Amino acid sequence: MRGPLGAVIGRYTSSDGSAPNDGIIKHNRKCRDITFLVIFIAFWVSMIVNSSFGFNQGNPLRLTYGLDYEGNVCGSKHRHRDLTQLEIRYWLNPNQVYESGLKDGELKLANARTICLLDCPAPTDDTLNWVCDYPDGEIRLKMNDWIDRNYDYFEFLTPEMRNSSLQLQGPCYPVIFPSVNVYWSCQYIARASNSSLRHWQQMGGVNIQEDMIIDKSIRRSMNSRASVLKRYVADIGKSWPVLIVCGGLVPLFLSIIWLLLIRHFVAAMPWITVVLFNMLLISVTMFYYLKAGWIGNDAVTPIIGEHDPYFHVYGRELTHVRGVAILMTFISVIAILTSIAIIRRILMATSVLKVAAKVIGEVQALIIFPAIPFAMLAIFYMFWLSAALHLFSSGQVVQNNCNNTNCCAYDLVLKKVNCDRCCGYSIRYTPHITIAIFFHLFGCYWATQFFIASSATVIAGSVASYYWAQGEASPEIPFLPVFASMKRLARYNLGSVALGSLIVSFVESVRVILEAIRRRTKVSGTTPDHWFWRMAHYTSRGCLKSVEWTIKSVNRNAYIMIAITGKSFCKSSAIATELIISNILRIGKVNVIGDVILFLGKLCVSLFSALFGFLMLDSHRYRSSHNKVSSPLLPVLACWALGYIVATLFFAVVEMSIDTIILSFCQDSEENQGNAQHAPPLLLETLDSNQEEEVQRLTH
Repeated sequence: MRGPLGAVIGRYTSSDGSAPNDGIIKHNRKCRDITFLVIFIAFWVSMIVNSSFGFNQGNPLRLTYGLDYEGNVCGSKHRHRDLTQLEIRYWLNPNQVYESGLKDGELKLANARTICLLDCPAPTDDTLNWVCDYPDGEIRLKMNDWIDRNYDYFEFLTPEMRNSSLQLQGPCYPVIFPSVNVYWSCQYIARASNSSLRHWQQMGGVNIQEDMIIDKSIRRSMNSRASVLKRYVADIGKSWPVLIVCGGLVPLFLSIIWLLLIRHFVAAMPWITVVLFNMLLISVTMFYYLKAGWIGNDAVTPIIGEHDPYFHVYGRELTHVRGVAILMTFISVIAILTSIAIIRRILMATSVLKVAAKVIGEVQALIIFPAIPFAMLAIFYMFWLSAALHLFSSGQVVQNNCNNTNCCAYDLVLKKVNCDRCCGYSIRYTPHITIAIFFHLFGCYWATQFFIASSATVIAGSVASYYWAQGEASPEIPFLPVFASMKRLARYNLGSVALGSLIVSFVESVRVILEAIRRRTKVSGTTPDHWFWRMAHYTSRGCLKSVEWTIKSVNRNAYIMIAITGKSFCKSSAIATELIISNILRIGKVNVIGDVILFLGKLCVSLFSALFGFLMLDSHRYRSSHNKVSSPLLPVLACWALGYIVATLFFAVVEMSIDTIILSFCQDSEENQGNAQHAPPLLLETLDSNQEEEVQRLTH
């Protein structure tokens, strides 16, 4: 049997063998794991430097809008040209779009001439419409006048300019094909206007290709993986009010309500949680069915604004939504079957939650405390999200190299057709930007785990004060045990918390990287064919997931022992593991059932946040105009994740209360030859009934 842990919390003999000090909270602690606290601080400094690069080089508008023939981002204000109102990218030369769609074509769509407009132009029956370059040189028009004239100043052109325009070299280009606004780019409809084409031919214009390739070329570009990823990231930026409400305020309110219900209606809460979880899961699944178009006519569409209802444009986002809908259906079925299987264990969960409810009633500041780490995380996430959008959109706008292609266009300033610098523009990303993005993502996960771990350690310290005070005079409990625990954390144990959160973040990062490699090899067709290697492949995935879950569980118990003993992270992990192994038959099932109910409670909060996010994103604000999101998939997922994190902060009050009391009970039993002196009667009753049930099961 291990000796006493030392005079930290409780009336134990001091670690140096001297007589016990007065009071429950002892002060013979010292700073632990300082090296990792220094590493954590240095990491934060690096995060700030990394973010400053993104703020300096990035422009989130690049994620939504395209570039024009001058390299300007549509929808933004530039030094020489204000394009704030002109958000839609339009390809001026239809023949260039056609050539970019040919398999052996030399011209790429990125080098086809584009311009920023207020809306997509449409051909008319009585005359030929034109879209001309931005007014410059001899064209004495202001931008507002150019917009009011529907971008047409063909009548002001000189004979040389008109002849150049008839050769599809500008400065004016005919509107032959109708187009529709697809994600702020005008998607050609491969049905040329007969009257406009007849007017064009009568004026002596060059031949214009009318093949379906002109439609597919732009569509292929819009559905590329890079374009879809940019739109998903841009959706997060556009839906920031939804994230604040559904990822912050809604889960905050629901979590506090849940804690109050646990405090006053603990007997009914496990049943309510299980039923509510299944109802919310089915509701979220139904919303995905709606957006997938399998129920009703409200499927995700890439078209913005009014359009011909008989014209449909395929978007990869719809495929993703349908995939998630199928996944949610599978999860819902599994959840319902699992809920039925655990009905018999819910009564045991009620007994465990009653112990936590008793603690919350005695240390009422625990209900309010999670608001502190919540506020800190909210500030961090606002900074992090803004920096992430700028980092993801950082890069340099450079002109492409297309010397081998025919991209000649009339230059209004040079007053001639220019074939030297007529290529399109693109954003060039350097390799270090990718590293900076991954560094930023890792920093978010580490910081989140750090705040959650700090909150859990403070709660554990407060609950431990309550446990060891049983039977003592009430003044033995600090006046504000939560703030006393916060003080101990800040003064002695931040390094230990930084180490624990770093371990979890590192293991999770390794798992994500290996999963990405697995997906890449699966796509490239290099997945092992032999049964042995396939078995090893999937076994390693399962083992890594198990290691991640085990480390998270060990970390949680380590934080409890850090709060109780004040020892280092590794020493606390060893103590907690030994205590659990020694009492696994007595506490194992109780702890597991309690964790299951709490996990379902967190999912209830996060699913309600996701459901509310669906409702907000379904409003007119996010279905049209420049705030339209390409798909509710990522914003809803972000609301779910943020809701789960907020619920984790608040549910840790109950979770850590149960775990802290159980670990304190184990240590109490060990210190007193198997008879816990400070255990609450309700806990003893729960553990004894569990032990009797286990003995009966083993004998039969």
